Amino acid sequence: MNQLTLILQQEGTTETLVPVDKDIFTIGRLPECNLLLPFGGISRNHARIVKIAESVWTIEDLGSKNGTQVNQYIITNTQELANNDVICLGNIKLVVKFVKSEEDEYQDGFSTQGHDYPQRTIFRNVEQLQKQWIDASGINGKSNDKDKTIARLKDLVDIAKNLCAATSIEEIFSQVQQVVFRYLDSIDRLALLVQIHDSGNLELINSATRDVSDQETLATDGSWISRSICQKVFAEKVAVQSADTQSDERFSSEQSILFKGIRSAMAVPLWDEHNVIGVLYADASLSSYHWESEGEEELSFFSALANLVASSVQRWLLLEKLKTEEVIRHRLERYHSPAVVQQLISVGSSPDGRLAPAENEISILFADLVGFTAISERLTPTEIAQLLNNLFEEMLQEVFLYSGTLDKYIGDCIMAFFGAPEPDPGHADRAVASAKGMLTRLQHLNANNFWQEPLQLRIAINSGKAVVGDVGSSQRVDYTALGATINLAARMEGICSPGECVISEVTYNMLSQKSDFYDIGDYRFKGIDRSVKLYQTKMYEPSGLDVLDHG
Repeated sequence: MNQLTLILQQEGTTETLVPVDKDIFTIGRLPECNLLLPFGGISRNHARIVKIAESVWTIEDLGSKNGTQVNQYIITNTQELANNDVICLGNIKLVVKFVKSEEDEYQDGFSTQGHDYPQRTIFRNVEQLQKQWIDASGINGKSNDKDKTIARLKDLVDIAKNLCAATSIEEIFSQVQQVVFRYLDSIDRLALLVQIHDSGNLELINSATRDVSDQETLATDGSWISRSICQKVFAEKVAVQSADTQSDERFSSEQSILFKGIRSAMAVPLWDEHNVIGVLYADASLSSYHWESEGEEELSFFSALANLVASSVQRWLLLEKLKTEEVIRHRLERYHSPAVVQQLISVGSSPDGRLAPAENEISILFADLVGFTAISERLTPTEIAQLLNNLFEEMLQEVFLYSGTLDKYIGDCIMAFFGAPEPDPGHADRAVASAKGMLTRLQHLNANNFWQEPLQLRIAINSGKAVVGDVGSSQRVDYTALGATINLAARMEGICSPGECVISEVTYNMLSQKSDFYDIGDYRFKGIDRSVKLYQTKMYEPSGLDVLDHG
């Protein structure tokens, strides 16, 4: 089976091989074209090559301004292509070549037998390469050199010491940069790419150029890097070195190589004996033809260096993870009990740091300070803040004691829920126990003159389904609960008497111990088209006068 390949010829540049790898292959100035030619004389959609049968290809002009020529004749209709045809588009020439497909060779990457261009690309197992460079033998048939082996071991020890002393990823890369540019004269640019969050994607961590004056022109988004080379290195744990990428059809179709001036490239995986965590990548704008004779030795050094770098990067990743966990812990400890915080950290969160909203069965609790408006009239703003801070500090201990989660403070009201983020079949019991704990604790605080006057709470609890998770914008996110269950609990709090806790029938039916509650009848609430049976508990036995009149 013949495969169509185009040889791209442009004045002042080296010929480039462009495999036609799609049945419909478009050429033009638009980025979505299969062959992007951002040059004068080329239309946005200039021409199209179409495969109409096995080894049969045609070309047609797409209404371009300057037309499409085949063998110096402007084509007006679809024309079949033949071997060695010359296609002209503006100042660009494309020579048609039909080559026999050798699928197995292409996949393995070790042979180009049958192709009419020199093999200048090396693919090697990284473990073998590292041993070769240290041993100074087995490379290019050279004999063992004991002095050279000792010198290289000393170099590696010094490099390892410097890398271990680095306290940041910037320092690690700085050490690598110095070593690479000192040992490899043929390299112009260097990049460190690392997998973050086990996402499978490589992120550019840092990059540098040999000429400091060129550093500002180095794109920080890594668009100049050959992603296909890096991805192959990362996925297959192989070291790659190409002395002339534009003479190798494996790379010639990649836009970064074709139009960004990459002529030679070298990439090795960062691996820690078990996992590949990143890639060390280097390239140059000139072909490194000395790699044909000395390339494997330089590649083995680059690979040995990458192994040392991997250890330092792995240590940095671990430190970053610990820092992130500490930040998460500090954030979560404001809202969750310590036990729940540990569960959240062990389970982990999404890469953007958010806990995705999910439906949970929860019990929601509202605890409101009675008479807060009247109290506020008698206090200064500073005194109001002091009162709420002291009260919330005490009440929150009862929430966390029963593995509750603080949703938010709403003025003088505490909103908390039980049963999320980790499911808990006993969430109703925990919510009620927390409410009783709050009322008992406030009684003790009042007995010890906690504030200038005795304080009282109203507490309402409802149970049911709710959506729980991070909700908000990119600037601000709240971990909160949403839904009808929460709305009803907020309404219920308004009919509760001072120093009491009222619960819904749903919560009551879920309790393992119901004897502390008594039925206070059915109520209707604004926005809810059904009556709700409520139950109430007190810290003392109720009398007839204590029961709410809800007729």
